Amino acid sequence: MTLLLTVFAAIISTVLWYTRKDDSMKLGMLCFMFWGASIMWLVDAIFEYAELKEAYFTPAPADMLNDAFLGLSVIALALVIWLVRLLIADPKGSVRAALSRR
Repeated sequence: MTLLLTVFAAIISTVLWYTRKDDSMKLGMLCFMFWGASIMWLVDAIFEYAELKEAYFTPAPADMLNDAFLGLSVIALALVIWLVRLLIADPKGSVRAALSRR
């Protein structure tokens, strides 16, 4: 489930990055984080399959729920890191303008 969720996030972020003309929103960094997580979960799935064999394809519902929560938390963490990076870069100058008004 973690692999599936991160691959979907990676595909969506890659499509968004590819369709934008400029990289002012730093979507490339988001793509790298999601694709890196996807590769990590793929390696984990390969080793887990090597250990469990055919039992790998029949997980318990509790395990699937735990994997889903883990996948969503990885996606949320990557989005938080991307958001902090975006606020630091401030491509449109809106944070700087808001801080200078005060």
